[in-house]
Amino acid sequence: MTNKITELFNIKYPVVQGGMIWVSGYKLASAVSNAGGLGLIGAGSMYPEILRAHIQKCKKATNKPFGVNVPMLYPDIEKIMDIIVDEGVKIVFTSAGNPKTWTSFLKDKGITVVHVVSSVKFALKAEAAGVDAVVCEGFEAGGHNGREETTTFALIPMVKELLKIPVIAAGGIASGRGMLAAMVLGADGVQIGSRFAATVESSAHQNFKNTIIDVKDGGTQLTLKELAPVRLVKNKFYDEIQELYLQNPSKEKLKELLGRARAKKGMFEGDLENGELEIGQIAGLIHEIKPAKDVLEDIITEFNLVKSFVGGL
Repeated sequence: MTNKITELFNIKYPVVQGGMIWVSGYKLASAVSNAGGLGLIGAGSMYPEILRAHIQKCKKATNKPFGVNVPMLYPDIEKIMDIIVDEGVKIVFTSAGNPKTWTSFLKDKGITVVHVVSSVKFALKAEAAGVDAVVCEGFEAGGHNGREETTTFALIPMVKELLKIPVIAAGGIASGRGMLAAMVLGADGVQIGSRFAATVESSAHQNFKNTIIDVKDGGTQLTLKELAPVRLVKNKFYDEIQELYLQNPSKEKLKELLGRARAKKGMFEGDLENGELEIGQIAGLIHEIKPAKDVLEDIITEFNLVKSFVGGL
């Protein structure tokens, strides 16, 4: 399967594993890369030296391309970028910030840069900043999300109509059928997060993995838009947020309830009541925890089967 994305990253399949916080360590990234996709280490939940260790371990675990996802709101962003350069990482996905800030710096070092966007407006800005591709993420996705609430399958054709660079679809995709649908609408590849969160190699706590496969339709909600929109599983913490909203709270009150390290508490430490459990709407289609290799193989097998049935792209 050869297209713009496989050629850009030198990978077998146009499938990118999302660089999720507390989930995407070197074990998951290397497993996906070894299986033919593009694995990403999620730097958003790592101190600089922890990231360095994960990059070094990933290089030992795979001889295939892999990358690092970097939320640009990270407080030690300069250290993170220096480590990425020092360790010879060739692919960086940036998010949560202005792509102009770091794109030129990275590209001058020979690094392929992809930026995550949630709207046509930001996709155009990313292209103008010189990125090599964009990830267009619809609001079905788990974790932090765009304020526009544009769905993936509405966003992809609108972006594809205007951009010349490759477009990667993200949000609400966990199967070969979803991958094919996204590519029919114009995507050159897909980024998948939630499905890879529920894998053996995911660094998420087992409690959170079990929660993912228990989530049903309507079991998640986009909330905390006043701070940073985030899609959460409806647990005790989520209920506390909704109760506070009934009081018309200020941003300060919302921040006070959120506190610190909620995502770590929930996804990494397994506190299902008081933690922040970030997962996408597509979790309703995830029914078992499997090795990442098997997940990717299932996606590609179904993609090819359905593609042949409908007569190809």
